[in-house]
Amino acid sequence: MVQAYILIQTEVGKASTVAEVISKLPGVLQAEDVTGPYDVIVRAEAGTVDELGRLVVAEVQRVSGITRTLTCPVVHL
Repeated sequence: MVQAYILIQTEVGKASTVAEVISKLPGVLQAEDVTGPYDVIVRAEAGTVDELGRLVVAEVQRVSGITRTLTCPVVHL
């Protein structure tokens, strides 16, 4: 399994709604609204890097209110 943190910037006032919608997507382990330069942080997993990419592009980025995402794959060094 491949896991990643997805850092999300949203439109003003949309963070909690975005986190709630994303938390229900398959492959999403956790979605929380936070403070700082990003508004929502998501932990997600998929079987492969390609599947993770499809989750981000086809599912996460389609959620209304998102303005920008940054995907950070988890590595085990």
